[in-house]
Amino acid sequence: MAKILLDARLYGLENAGLGRYLVNLVAELSKLDSKNEYVILLRKKYFDSLGLPDNWKKVLADWRHYSFAEQFKIPKIISKENPDITHFPHFNVPLSFRGKFIVTIHDMLMHRKMGLAATTLPAPVYFIKRLGYRAVFNHAVKRSQKILVPSFAVKEVLTEKYNLEPDKIKVTYEGFDRKISNESAPKVPKPYFVYVGNAYPHKNLGKLIEAIKILNTKSNQKVFLAISSARNIFTQRIERIVRSAGAEDFVKLLGFIPDEKLGALYKNSVGFVFPSLSEGFGLPGLEAIASGTLLLASDIKVFKEIYGGSALYFDPNDSDSIATAMETAMAMGASDRAEKISNSIRFVNKYSWVKMANETLEAYEESSHSLRPG
Repeated sequence: MAKILLDARLYGLENAGLGRYLVNLVAELSKLDSKNEYVILLRKKYFDSLGLPDNWKKVLADWRHYSFAEQFKIPKIISKENPDITHFPHFNVPLSFRGKFIVTIHDMLMHRKMGLAATTLPAPVYFIKRLGYRAVFNHAVKRSQKILVPSFAVKEVLTEKYNLEPDKIKVTYEGFDRKISNESAPKVPKPYFVYVGNAYPHKNLGKLIEAIKILNTKSNQKVFLAISSARNIFTQRIERIVRSAGAEDFVKLLGFIPDEKLGALYKNSVGFVFPSLSEGFGLPGLEAIASGTLLLASDIKVFKEIYGGSALYFDPNDSDSIATAMETAMAMGASDRAEKISNSIRFVNKYSWVKMANETLEAYEESSHSLRPG
């Protein structure tokens, strides 16, 4: 038996992809492994409500990620618990931490050329935080026993960037939520395409908005674009782009849509359009396919890896290319569409949170000789 500590302060769907990753990892590990001992660090919101088996111990660690407090207080908590291995599910490993750990690197987005358009911070604060980010990221990569990544695309960039031995990095494909239901969704005029996710600049929604306007100049009927995204400074920028493009008649900004209504929003669409310039995995595309719609995606390396032949691909830097893919989806006959969706659903069913949890447990075992299979 071994003692495994999991820093789950980002647990919860309000923390987007990271939160969903932790929700599913904890759920599956708690069913999978009854022999090893687990310590889980949680913030106050989930500390009382999260029920776990007897071999799990909850520890309150109500400090925000990327904060000064986590740099000093998290190592003290971990030292007190004295685990055999610690799992940080994000790169924010405290610089002073000297214990044995593995880390999950979800993407290499912040290593792309970034700028002030990608932040809400004043310029001096942004550049100081960029320096801090690099220091923390470098520490996480170099000091870890093993690195978990969600795709070979991320592994390749990470290996080259840091000159790492390939066997230090383990690819653990993520799963997707199969409980997304088909309850009634917000009313959107048909036909419509849909995008669900955040509105950060790398999501490339400006090109998508240009594409829906191009499509409407060619189509003999009005075609809509429904965008579901939590309201923040970046969605406000999207509103300005819609106005400046004169696309108000075609774009419907829906705000945040909960999981129980996403299935119907996906299913009733012509297709889910994913114009992102950079991703680590591509979870929303899998959810869309599983809900019964077509997937239209950027022809970037990671999407080709994850979606294979299940998507209609386009050049994300070319709004005409996006519009052409949308035209293709609209022109597809009913039988061809049904066959494409059916084949795609069979393909994406290979992705599983259960499999991801099993592979993560193997990584715990590989990273500490004291661990035994659970």
